[in-house]
Amino acid sequence: MINYNQRKYWNGVILIFAIFISLGTLVYTKILVKALSSEEYKMMNMLGGAYKELNDVSTNPEQTDISFLFTIIKSNENIPLILADSNDKILESRNLDSSRLLKKGYLERQLIKMKNQHAPIPIIFSNNQRQYIYYKDSKLILLLRIYPYVQLFFVMLFIFIAYFAFNSSRKFEQNKVWVGMSKETAHQLGTPVSSLIALSENLKVYENQIGKEMIDEFEKDIYRLQVITERFSKIGSLPKLEQRNIYELINTSLDYLRPRFSKKVSIEFSPNTDNLVEAQVISSLFDWVIENICKNAINAMEGAGKITFLIKSKDNFVIIDISDTGKGIPRNKFNTIFNPGYTTSARGWGMGLSLTKRIIESYHNGQIFVKSSELGKGSTFRIKLPRK
Repeated sequence: MINYNQRKYWNGVILIFAIFISLGTLVYTKILVKALSSEEYKMMNMLGGAYKELNDVSTNPEQTDISFLFTIIKSNENIPLILADSNDKILESRNLDSSRLLKKGYLERQLIKMKNQHAPIPIIFSNNQRQYIYYKDSKLILLLRIYPYVQLFFVMLFIFIAYFAFNSSRKFEQNKVWVGMSKETAHQLGTPVSSLIALSENLKVYENQIGKEMIDEFEKDIYRLQVITERFSKIGSLPKLEQRNIYELINTSLDYLRPRFSKKVSIEFSPNTDNLVEAQVISSLFDWVIENICKNAINAMEGAGKITFLIKSKDNFVIIDISDTGKGIPRNKFNTIFNPGYTTSARGWGMGLSLTKRIIESYHNGQIFVKSSELGKGSTFRIKLPRK
């Protein structure tokens, strides 16, 4: 549980950090855009004054520095503008697309855009005639407006790639650990199992003194250890799928598990011998799945309740529904419970359902998920296996 929460915590921290960077950039860019817009407005007012002085030069030529006025007008090399009279007749334009100036309607469309973007700068001449400077944002402001969203895209892209690379690396390492531990466990179990088999044969000599039933149970446990050893030895390899009767496999698993569960737990399963339901499975690993789900159900029921198995065929799949009368699973945890390290048990490792999902999906090409659950009433897990 701790490991899973830590992973969620760091994922959240990275996401919040990315959002913080993007919002910070957006706010700062808006401040820059506002400052530049203010400067462009001042520039348009200066141009308006320069145009007014040039128009009035004929009335008082000696008091006007014409070269300075032309310098002011020519200093605008970035801001697109149109000079028009009070009837919207276009008198002059600057910094627009020169390749489109001669196209019919281009200037008129630009004038409409400028009217919608900024209030015009009025020029009132000494004879009370009026002209207006219309303008729109320079390319620099347009680029600054787009920049935060471009940056946000690349930040999110970087986070996605980094997260994908991190997850792939982590899964690769997990797989290596899974395989390494499994092979080592199988190797370690091999020697004591061989010794127990030899001991079982020796005990048969004293069958009359020990009792046949005790020896039979002893042999069942030895067989179980062999099955467990086989399970671990197959992790990481590609064992061959076999066409097996699902009723028979589940019944065999439950025959071993029933005596080892509490008497307060009842298992409802009626093998339908008349209906042969087969699927492609690896017997030892599928047996592990049934065991893990049953143990998970018993933990959810706190050692007392009922587990029900229902098997049916649909299309090209065998569907196995396993229900319990436990405490149920919140809907937002339906997927979470299959994550490695997630557990609600103080003594649990959180590996049972994770391993179950890995076996069903990676080795059997099937699916396992929480079909339904109600808090305080129980849950139903569904397994879907390909028939062929």
